[in-house]
Amino acid sequence: MTLIDETELLAAVPDGLFIDGAWRPASGGATLDVRDPATGEVVKAIASATSADGIAALAAADAAFPGWAATPARTRAEVLRRAFDLLQERKEEFALLMTVEMGKPLAEARGEVAYGGEFLRWFSEEAARVQGRYGANPEGTGRMIVTQHPVGPCFLITPWNFPLAMATRKIAPALAAGCTVVVKPASLTPLTTLYFVKLLEDAGVPSGVVNVVTTAHSGEVSDAILADRRLRKLSFTGSTPVGQALLKQAADGVLRTSMELGGNAPFVVFDDADLDKAVDGAIAAKFRNIGQACTAANRFIVHRSLVEEFAARVTARVESFATGRGTEDGVVIGPLIDDRAVAKADALVTDAVDRGAVLRTGGAAIEGPGTFYAATVLTDVAAGSDILREEIFGPVLAIVPFDDEDEAVALANSTEYGLVSYVYTESLSRGQRMIERLETGMMGLNVGVVSNAAAPFGGWKFSGLGREGGAEGIHEYLQTKYTLTPNPFA
Repeated sequence: MTLIDETELLAAVPDGLFIDGAWRPASGGATLDVRDPATGEVVKAIASATSADGIAALAAADAAFPGWAATPARTRAEVLRRAFDLLQERKEEFALLMTVEMGKPLAEARGEVAYGGEFLRWFSEEAARVQGRYGANPEGTGRMIVTQHPVGPCFLITPWNFPLAMATRKIAPALAAGCTVVVKPASLTPLTTLYFVKLLEDAGVPSGVVNVVTTAHSGEVSDAILADRRLRKLSFTGSTPVGQALLKQAADGVLRTSMELGGNAPFVVFDDADLDKAVDGAIAAKFRNIGQACTAANRFIVHRSLVEEFAARVTARVESFATGRGTEDGVVIGPLIDDRAVAKADALVTDAVDRGAVLRTGGAAIEGPGTFYAATVLTDVAAGSDILREEIFGPVLAIVPFDDEDEAVALANSTEYGLVSYVYTESLSRGQRMIERLETGMMGLNVGVVSNAAAPFGGWKFSGLGREGGAEGIHEYLQTKYTLTPNPFA
């Protein structure tokens, strides 16, 4: 149990917008309520920005951009490193805050603090490693100089399910590259972002470099910012339909875009898999963050010879899970984010059962207070079931049998999404074939969690564009200039 006082922590979180280095109320004075999904109670009221506030934030980012871009890379790196160090000092505060506003168990929230912090450390190191090249052109008539430059003011839209890590994963590379930002966190979980920006202020980020607008009117605020020609970059994490709409808007301004969108991850267990490892991996891949992750395994494609034993083992594990508010000791399954999430999970399970799936455990909403859904295992899920086509975003594990490798690959690839896949096999050659054959931007081979700040995170197909993290992450915020000079020896 945490020893931090929850009331004092919530009081310490700013309730205003952060624009040009100052905390201020929304221009119209409107507020939005933030609720604890485990209780349904309002925990804090914060400013709800208007489109005018969004434009003010962008104006501040635009004004600060030349100075920040000209700031030495080492200086930018040191600011990010100070932010990392401060986050380590305040890790318990951030973990509790995420548990309160999002619902994830405190142990997982601590894990997110560790994961989110690594983006600050990683990109503090990458800031000083942006490189170009110099050399003769093939004709020998001149010298080519290739340099990298920050793209300019950026609009960063973060989701509700990982409120710290998604903020650090976008803000850190932008600042490392020399860009300034306007951040719009999800209205369901804005408190972590507000508290993190307060931390950045303490770390010495100059006025206007980072601006935050929280709002209950996301479309209105986003439309205004995206229509402003001072904006040069959009980064969004969220659903594919919203991402598609934003891409259309970004086209008018020819914006650089990064889109981390939906997923429908297959988890393939071959007949030669180490079943102990596969079950452990399945639990991690499915129930991390209560199943509310774009990387969550959605379809468990299990060799027919192992289906019964695999199902029995995961069901036993699931039935041992404690459900409750994430601050309680031993809780594994916290609440889903809201009533809509509960209704969606229930509809998907009901559709699968109506089509012949066998319900092994769970399969129902849990009476409130709070928005809880029982951890669920389904077997014999029929082709055409909604649960195989739609992203579940809940604690529901759905098992489909297969007979041979080609069928497993066909089932895994039969989706418009391509974010991540998981494969369990003890065969080296089969593992190599799966790397080549599965249509996903990431893959876990005999592991159930793939995310790492040093690795490029992103998907194929309808799962998005661009990469976050890794050496690739900073290049999403850089643009290339080529200069030709005469041959100095001519």
